[in-house]
Amino acid sequence: MTGTVVQIRNFRVFECAVEGAPLGTEHDAADLLSASWGENANLVLIPAGRLGAAFFDLKTGVAGNFVQKFVNYGIRFAIVGDITEHSERSRALRDFVKECNRGAQIWFVKDREEFARRLGEE
Repeated sequence: MTGTVVQIRNFRVFECAVEGAPLGTEHDAADLLSASWGENANLVLIPAGRLGAAFFDLKTGVAGNFVQKFVNYGIRFAIVGDITEHSERSRALRDFVKECNRGAQIWFVKDREEFARRLGEE
């Protein structure tokens, strides 16, 4: 899994590359976890554009399986980018995003600045 490590506030963040194959499977989540561990990263940033369409269709279970892998291993992540196109079509997705953003494990943010701001609020 390609990406870079950046320092944001007091956190080492593994930032997944913008270019590459769509992500969404449990195997993809495991690859991201492995890459972040290899870099001693505390968090993972995933560009929204890297996630396949099935991820945003909650009835497929793709998002649930992907998220569960991160939760099981206690690694926090954020999906960064505009997902309006997907959320406008699905109330379930809007509710899922809202619930995730209430917690500290998984965030959906519009850009890196919003991500950094949220980290600063902790």
